Amino acid sequence: MNEFPRWKYALVVLALVFGFLYALPNLFPKEPSVQISANRGFTIDTALKEKAQGMLETDKVPFKSIDIDGDRLVIRLANTDVQTKASDVLRVGLGSNYVVALNLASTVPHWLAAIRANSMPLGLDLQGGVHFLMEVDQKSVLEKQEQHYASEIVSLAKDKKIPRVTANRGTQGIIATARSAADRDRLASEIGVSMPELRVSNGNTSDDAYTLMVRVSDEKVRELATNTIKQNLGTLRNRVNELGVAEPIIAQQGDSRIVLELPGLQDPAQAKKIIGATATLEYRAVDESSNALDALNGGAVPPDSKLYTRRGDGSPVLLKKKLIVSGADLVSAAALPDPQSGTPAVSIKLSAKGGQKMLDFTMQNVGKPMGVVYTETIPEVKIVDGKEVRTKRVKEEVINVATIQGVFGPQFQTTGLDSMKEANELALLLNAGSLAAPVDIVEERVIGPSLGQDNIKKGMHAVLIAVFLVVLFVGIYYKLFGLIADVALVLNLILLVAILSVFQATLTLPGIAGIVLTLGMAIDANVLICERIREELRNGSTPMAAISRGYDKAWATILDANVTHLIAAIGLMAFGSGPIKGFAITLAIGIVTSMFTSVMVTHVLVGLIFGGRRLKTLSV
Repeated sequence: MNEFPRWKYALVVLALVFGFLYALPNLFPKEPSVQISANRGFTIDTALKEKAQGMLETDKVPFKSIDIDGDRLVIRLANTDVQTKASDVLRVGLGSNYVVALNLASTVPHWLAAIRANSMPLGLDLQGGVHFLMEVDQKSVLEKQEQHYASEIVSLAKDKKIPRVTANRGTQGIIATARSAADRDRLASEIGVSMPELRVSNGNTSDDAYTLMVRVSDEKVRELATNTIKQNLGTLRNRVNELGVAEPIIAQQGDSRIVLELPGLQDPAQAKKIIGATATLEYRAVDESSNALDALNGGAVPPDSKLYTRRGDGSPVLLKKKLIVSGADLVSAAALPDPQSGTPAVSIKLSAKGGQKMLDFTMQNVGKPMGVVYTETIPEVKIVDGKEVRTKRVKEEVINVATIQGVFGPQFQTTGLDSMKEANELALLLNAGSLAAPVDIVEERVIGPSLGQDNIKKGMHAVLIAVFLVVLFVGIYYKLFGLIADVALVLNLILLVAILSVFQATLTLPGIAGIVLTLGMAIDANVLICERIREELRNGSTPMAAISRGYDKAWATILDANVTHLIAAIGLMAFGSGPIKGFAITLAIGIVTSMFTSVMVTHVLVGLIFGGRRLKTLSV
């Protein structure tokens, strides 16, 4: 009556073996480490390993080991104090050619790592670090776009030979003015054809001023808002790389906010300095009359040129001082294959004013190279004579040099790139050279590593106390069936941790709360089963029949309760963010594992214990 087919026994055994193997890495605590990765043009090799080891030994910084792990160098250290000191020494010694990041190195045995069994990464509240919540100024984006459209309308009128048209931003959008009703109607028609994303209506009329009220459509405003967030996310990712944070979290929250979490970083001033940096792009002609290498080695630089270095390899490039166009003229950039050759390319779109300047330049320079300069201004704070002095550091580098293949204006392609990866990186730099809109830090939190460790201890104590109390109560109240339920509860915890580890879900305090709640809810199913079995025994059923009917009758109620809980968890995942979403994910996975262990695993254990025996009573 309570026998199971063999495949169910096999399923339970496989699930439990999986649970034990993939939950096991969480018993191996991570240790402080420094991670070194190479910028473009440099490599991680044995020479770098020996150089880093020499630096640490010279400064008497103790370390456990130095190993090359794929494309990075990992240095393991005894504690966070030594980790910080080692990081400072290596940053100074290696310079800007390498990124030195604080990290936590895994101590999981190699045989577990070989089957991709890894411990869960720790969240900011458990590891320590800096948390920023930033608000994006979407209003400034719309203002900038309206200014761009005002310029485009004037340029369009000029191209279509509509005389004396002006366009300026107003409080309700763009006000375009023509000198006659016929010109106004013609302008409205041309705007509708050339810029369908704009909505046009007639405005006020006077003797010699016929106005159009032009506003950006709601769909375009939403598109601008989405693109602004994406562009700012890309910019912040680029800037966070300079902080040397190993596993930063940069995510969108809602329609206008960005969450930035920097685990392991304890200096918010340094973070804000990098985040608040400004950047721009400049297109300049390459000076082919002089040798850039000679200029780098002390040779004369022409008075109308300036010496730059390339991003990555640091090779010299001589560019003209006269500016063609700058990032202020850039509208958008996108990576795509060249339609004619299929080679990687980046499509660039400039404003009307920038497009005219580019057209004038390319008409006279077909077949000649042009360089793209990335310029970043980074605010710095220095202490001079005991006083705080604010300065700015300007970083300039050439991110691309390409040959002008033909005459072009506001829209063109940059080719000659090695791969689509490089094209994507270039498009990101062009779009994310500067923040698409200003950001204000509306929330700032700093969590120390000691507080993180304290949170881990308290979280573990909470889980252990919850498990102990539930196990004790159920074991006493339901006797042997209670002990079976206790075994299932512990197996549920192991299975839940294993699944979270496989998906590399970040463990946070809300996640620990979700685990504790899951354990409390998981025992409900076994309480229902035990009470049903008791009821069947009171109604005169035999022990084996009571077990069978108890499980059958309790299943509908268990399914009902867990499905409603799962719907609530999915709702939290869909509409929540940050800690709420982490809690919901843990809760949802816990509901699924608890149904498996509370029903199938306990039924299998009951079948193994009582199957084939003649029973007169049950210990329930």
